[in-house]
Amino acid sequence: MAFVVLDNCIKCKYTDCVAVCPVDAFFEGPNFLAISPTICIDCALCESECPANAIVQQEKVPATQHGFIQLNAELAELWPNIREVKTPPADADSWNGVPEKLRYLET
Repeated sequence: MAFVVLDNCIKCKYTDCVAVCPVDAFFEGPNFLAISPTICIDCALCESECPANAIVQQEKVPATQHGFIQLNAELAELWPNIREVKTPPADADSWNGVPEKLRYLET
């Protein structure tokens, strides 16, 4: 099993998680991060580092967000790898916790 980045990462895009990933499984898009399921080793280090609580183990993805399992896999194939922490968007905190952000995803 891999970990999955969920809806709440959209427009928050905190990158604290990438600093602890031992296998560089994160990929960066314009306003979202994705985890490659083929690279992730299920170590769980990233989950507790996410200030938005937007990372969960695949088997614990809520039913309403199952689409993010496939979305992470697809976007990780398209986007560049990210290995270092970056400053989050200036308005990240105001987006943290906003429901149903998929419509704001930029690919």
